[in-house]
Amino acid sequence: MKITILGSGTCVPSLKRSSCSVLIEIGQSLLLFDSGAGTMRRLLEAGVTIDRLSHIFYSHLHPDHTGELVTLLFASKYPNTYRRLKPFTIVAAEGFVNFYEKLKFAYGEWIELAPGLLRISELNTKGLDHLDCELFDVDSLPMEHTDMSLAYRITGPNGKSVVYSGDTDLCDNLVTLAKGVDVLICESALPDEMKVPGHLTPSLAGRIATQAGVKKLVLSHFYPECDAVDVFEQCRKTYHGPLVLAEDLMEIVLP
Repeated sequence: MKITILGSGTCVPSLKRSSCSVLIEIGQSLLLFDSGAGTMRRLLEAGVTIDRLSHIFYSHLHPDHTGELVTLLFASKYPNTYRRLKPFTIVAAEGFVNFYEKLKFAYGEWIELAPGLLRISELNTKGLDHLDCELFDVDSLPMEHTDMSLAYRITGPNGKSVVYSGDTDLCDNLVTLAKGVDVLICESALPDEMKVPGHLTPSLAGRIATQAGVKKLVLSHFYPECDAVDVFEQCRKTYHGPLVLAEDLMEIVLP
C-alpha cells in the first residue's frame, strides 16, 4: 500500500499546496480521495494518468474537495490520450447522484461518459457503512462538517489500514473509525488559537489520534495561517507517536 499526498492545502490559492487530494495504491487499484484544484497536475507529477484511476472517494462536496471532478470527467473523454476505456467507481455519501445529475444539467454531454464506464456507490450518512472491493475493504462513518461528510478507512489484503478524515470537527466517529489504524491522514486546518466550527486544530487532531491509538498521524489540509506557527509542537501537546506534516507529493509506504 502506497500513499501519495497530492494536495495538502485548502481553497486558498498556493504555489506550495494544492487543494485536498490523496492517492492510495493497492496492487493495481488506484484510489483517489477528493479532487480539489491541482489534483490532475499532481497526479501527473506522481506518474499517474487519470485513466488508471479505479476509484474516486469524496469526503464531501465543497469545491476545494470536488473542484476538478468536472475537468477530470471532461478529460476522460479525450481521444487517444486519456480516454476512459475501463469502468471506474465514484464513492460518496447519499445524495451524490443528485449532485452529479445537476453537474450534467450544467455541462451535458461534455461530462457524460459512455454507458457502463462510471459507477456510483452512495454510502450511509447516518452511521457505519461498508464496501467489499475484493482487493481492499472500505468502512465509512459520517463526520462533523456537512450533512454529506464521510471519513474512510481502507484496509488492504495484508491487513494494513489508512483512514482519510476529510474535513471534520472533533468527532467520536473519527476516533471509532481510526481505532488502531496504521496511518491517519487527518485535517488540521488552523492553529489551536484560531479554531473554527467544522475543522480541527493540531492539538485536537492529536487528541483524536491518541484516543484511537493510531500508529502514525499525518496532518494535512493546512490554511496559510498554519505557516506562521509550529504545528508540530501544537500537536505534540496531545499526541506523542510518529507524526508527519503533509506536503504535496509526499509518499508513505506501508509494507
